[in-house]
Amino acid sequence: MARKYFGTDGIRGLTNTAPMTPEIAMRVGQVAGAHFLRGGHKHRVVIGKDTRLSGYMVENALVAGFTSVGMDVIQFGPMPTPAVAMLTREMRADLGVMISASHNPYQDNGIKLFGPDGYKLSDHDEMAIEAALDQQPVLADPAHIGRARRVEDARGRYIHAAKMTFPDDLRLDGLKIVVDCAHGAAYQVAPSALWELGADVVAIGVHPNGININDQRGSTHPEALQARVLAEKADIGIALDGDADRLIIVDEKGQIVDGDQLMALIAADWHKADQLRGGGIVATVMSNMGLERFLTGKGLALHRSAVGDRYVLEMMRAGGFNVGGEQSGHIIMTDHGTTGDGLVAALQVLAALIRADKPASEVLHQFDPYPQLLRNVRFAGGQPLDHPQVKQVIAAAEARLGASGRFVIRKSGTEPLIRVMAEGEDAGLVEQLVGDICDAVQKVAA
Repeated sequence: MARKYFGTDGIRGLTNTAPMTPEIAMRVGQVAGAHFLRGGHKHRVVIGKDTRLSGYMVENALVAGFTSVGMDVIQFGPMPTPAVAMLTREMRADLGVMISASHNPYQDNGIKLFGPDGYKLSDHDEMAIEAALDQQPVLADPAHIGRARRVEDARGRYIHAAKMTFPDDLRLDGLKIVVDCAHGAAYQVAPSALWELGADVVAIGVHPNGININDQRGSTHPEALQARVLAEKADIGIALDGDADRLIIVDEKGQIVDGDQLMALIAADWHKADQLRGGGIVATVMSNMGLERFLTGKGLALHRSAVGDRYVLEMMRAGGFNVGGEQSGHIIMTDHGTTGDGLVAALQVLAALIRADKPASEVLHQFDPYPQLLRNVRFAGGQPLDHPQVKQVIAAAEARLGASGRFVIRKSGTEPLIRVMAEGEDAGLVEQLVGDICDAVQKVAA
């Protein structure tokens, strides 16, 4: 069955436009709630959100939906996505919900669902919810309508859990860290956790107003962090996104360190300590060929999944891996959580930095990446990649690049975009071929 509501990371879209309307949000609460009414116990769902203005609207609609089918609701307020996943399990909830559109601007919002095990829903569960969303829900009788309450200590629980992933024998004393929280969900928890571990913390992107989430801040806009690291003469900079499930680092020289380099560092560090499982890591088809060569040199393998952290995690669980992620900074460490966690990943990076006792610029750049270029082309509808002219241009480009590189060309699962990525030994050729393909897509998509 074709997906009408769910994309690669839950339900996402422009607020007050289908599927991100209060009516659909309430129906999601009703249908997802009914789907997880299993057994005779009193059922509960936990809900967290980022700092978008529309979060209030979506949250209230979801609460109405869940309570109407008999589920009790526990509301956390602004919390990182990994915190919601963790607390779903810790609080024995039947379902967890995160209201967020991740790194997207405030106009967008989304609904991410977690099962009672803290993992994102399987395709089977999502398809079952999809099928029921257009049907009339069965509501609870008046005596069994659910209740809603807020839990005020959720942030403290997550801070404690994140700190527990940091080695007991290490402290952050003497490190000056700039942390950019993107005016998002981690604006309180990330600076607090770093400070409690002893760091000298400079926090930016910690003044959310409902419409400034990800606005020139965070992992997708690291320029402000780069400038602040240099101005403060800091040892390192940490950039999270709106829901804090991804991480980008800036070293003391202001250089950006992406998810590929961070996965290389964590993999090498854990392999040395005999903590890495599966004989390698899992990354997506977008990860740089340089990462693959780096791992091969250490006797480790890179296993590639489809784009999307849920597909990374599926491959990790199937193959027994405990480290995986995406170049964009989603890093999953199943020893510490069930989904990507920017703060926990940052703590692993900081632990490696302390042990090495070297500047970040010497520790974090593990390999020389192949020249790589990614461009996006927005389209209004249809299937641009199926057009004969586009296919012809792609075939010609692949022939020119040959074995010296590779292409990854795909439709985004969260936005109306065609993503064109190429990498190879010749940067000039890569740029030319990506441009040719983007131009062809643009012509047929106009």
